[in-house]
Amino acid sequence: MTKYNFYAGPAILPKEVMAEASQSAVEFGGTGLSILEMSHRSKEVAAVLEEAKVSVHELLGTSADEYDVLFLQGGASSQFYMTAMNFLGDDESAGYVDTGAWSTKAFKEASKFGNASIIADSKDTNYNYIPKGFDIDGASKYVHLTSNNTIFGTQFQAFPDSNVPFICDMSSDIFSRKLDMSKFGMIYAGAQKNLGPAGVTLAILNKEFAAKTAREVPTMLDYQTHVKKDSAFNTPPVFPIYVSMLTMRWIKKHGGVAAMQAKNEKKAGLLYDEIDRNTLFYGTAAKEDRSMMNVCFLLHDEALMDGFLKACADANCIGVKGHRSVGGFRASMYNAMPEEGVQTLIDVMKEFENVNA
Repeated sequence: MTKYNFYAGPAILPKEVMAEASQSAVEFGGTGLSILEMSHRSKEVAAVLEEAKVSVHELLGTSADEYDVLFLQGGASSQFYMTAMNFLGDDESAGYVDTGAWSTKAFKEASKFGNASIIADSKDTNYNYIPKGFDIDGASKYVHLTSNNTIFGTQFQAFPDSNVPFICDMSSDIFSRKLDMSKFGMIYAGAQKNLGPAGVTLAILNKEFAAKTAREVPTMLDYQTHVKKDSAFNTPPVFPIYVSMLTMRWIKKHGGVAAMQAKNEKKAGLLYDEIDRNTLFYGTAAKEDRSMMNVCFLLHDEALMDGFLKACADANCIGVKGHRSVGGFRASMYNAMPEEGVQTLIDVMKEFENVNA
């Protein structure tokens, strides 16, 4: 029985990735050992770490000469304070664009270091759009963005032009579309949305930007500690890194980031077209800012909510209930979500309209 996982995270992973990972949890590569019990200093695990790092460069079109790739712990939430602690000096300023819960938390942590300020937000309408045309102070050390908002279903469709580097939380849309990496001083992403299982956080740092540290910080919180030790200063989360490596291998096998973007645009277009057509439903996000990853929508008649959720469950579409901040429904369609899963949900919506309109 095929179940379609629309949860926002921990999220869907490719089936072939899970099959290989499950085998490696029993025995990895003919070693007679599970990858779960292998030393992170072993040549086998070192090869996993190296392939994962090289794959990031291949998928983003970056080079090891310009960018460092790190696999860290603590989730994206740890990056909320690590970024400011490392890069925002007491007498320096940084701008934060508040587009929802995660960017709000990032700003809260950054406020403990230097002069962080909100330069734009969409709080006035419960974060249902992406601010545009905001001013960026050229003296800022960086501007922090959250590229995609899982709770509210909005996404930066394009990143502003600026001489100030962006630090961007891309936890929920990493490797889902092509990027102009020249805009970013740093990207970070918790793996459990669109890359791998919870337990590892990906960080990509522009070397020139990252060299301009703000203060002396504790060893474990210093990015350069992890750069110098190739993400193995302490025992790294080997299995989540391994599964993320397999996922990146899968992305490359299926055409790379450009192919993922084309598939994601098609899936999102199909579902948004149905939301706009269907007389029972309506979308929550401004149309020009709709997320490809997390589609949020409501019923005109909330009394039908339980019935629709049951219809989804009966069709093996799970995780469709929306976040409490928005209500309604949320269909998360990360890279590994097949088009047939989206079409199944659309068929449920059509049949529900036939019965209830």
